[in-house]
Amino acid sequence: VQLQASGGGLVQAGGSLRLSCAASGSIFSGNVMGWYRQAPGKQRELVATISSGGGTHYLDSVKGRFTISRDNARNTVYLQMNSLKPEDTAVYYCNTFPVGGLYFGPWGQGTQVTVSS
Repeated sequence: VQLQASGGGLVQAGGSLRLSCAASGSIFSGNVMGWYRQAPGKQRELVATISSGGGTHYLDSVKGRFTISRDNARNTVYLQMNSLKPEDTAVYYCNTFPVGGLYFGPWGQGTQVTVSS
């Protein structure tokens, strides 16, 4: 499996989507997991992180709208996205939080989220 993100799609502004990321146990177990996004012409940015114990952090622009969660038994991390805005349009990826600048998983293809105005 490694890292497989899914759940993206086309939604109108104000709508919701729930992203899922299934991970291999060797990548997921015990690691801080994160959701990242990359919009066209922009650098990839960290959207949210969650530790193995459930502690979370969010990009300021998504606070109060996005919720990250994880199911340690299923090696899966989720991103519930509400009140979506056109500026949330991007390809969303999951991966570990970098340690020493290194990510533990491959980036994969991500899942496209498109928010229309």
